Amino acid sequence: MTVQHPEIRPEQSIELLKQLHILTRDGKLNQDSRRKLKQVYHLYQFIEPLLAEALAERPDIQLVDHGAGKSYLGFILYDLFFKQHAPGGRIHGIETRDELVMSSRRLADKLGFAAGMRFHNLTVAESIRSERLPERIDVVTALHACNTATDDAIRFALEKRARFIVLVPCCQAEVATVLRKNKQRQLKNSLTELWRHPIHTREFGSHVTNVLRCLQLESHGYQVNVTELVGWEHSMKNELIIASDRGLPRNRPSARLRELLQTLGLEELGERFFAGAPPSEACSDTAPAPDPDAAG
Repeated sequence: MTVQHPEIRPEQSIELLKQLHILTRDGKLNQDSRRKLKQVYHLYQFIEPLLAEALAERPDIQLVDHGAGKSYLGFILYDLFFKQHAPGGRIHGIETRDELVMSSRRLADKLGFAAGMRFHNLTVAESIRSERLPERIDVVTALHACNTATDDAIRFALEKRARFIVLVPCCQAEVATVLRKNKQRQLKNSLTELWRHPIHTREFGSHVTNVLRCLQLESHGYQVNVTELVGWEHSMKNELIIASDRGLPRNRPSARLRELLQTLGLEELGERFFAGAPPSEACSDTAPAPDPDAAG
């Protein structure tokens, strides 16, 4: 007999929580599980309003989860939102490890979620052009996609002109590597003190990576909000970036992005951070300015 817990929502699939190891096989919830469940619901609180906004426009909303792994995020979103509010919608999990794709398919069949969930063994580059994915995508997520995998997810979202992008970046090493390589050349600039010591190079590189990503998204007309996912005591990989396509002015963030790359000696990364669909000529800095309090 499964024990009922007040922490668990009435509509939540108990079997799914067992499969995610949030509940034990006999339905028990320990302290560690309560922490995991709290994190799951906290993330859902950020994504649910975006799904609701997309659903107001069309019933067959499409969400793509990049670097899906075991597709925990996709299953939670389907269980809490899609199966009740958007039965005509679909979640697509993108993962390069075939064994994880197959296990996700089996779990979707077991839970009765298969009608609204698809799992694809694809790289990001393949997913952009793949006929297995719809042309119009409403929401793109990437939860703890390591290093440049987050940038690949951004490129996919920009190519598809996704309405919303939700990112929790992880293990950003590329920028730190370039900072370290060009450190001697940049020593004449006092700003180099921000990353002169190795530990500062790593931490500053991680911070700059996300700053560049935010500017990249803003240079494509997105409103960007940055917050923490859970308390820092739970995880240091905790930065949550939410981007909403609002058609905002693009010239200024684009110029700031280019200037920051040059200031930090990161010009060689320009191709990555300027990647994505080209900005529309219809958007210019003559458009209404965003509310500074809403920009995060």
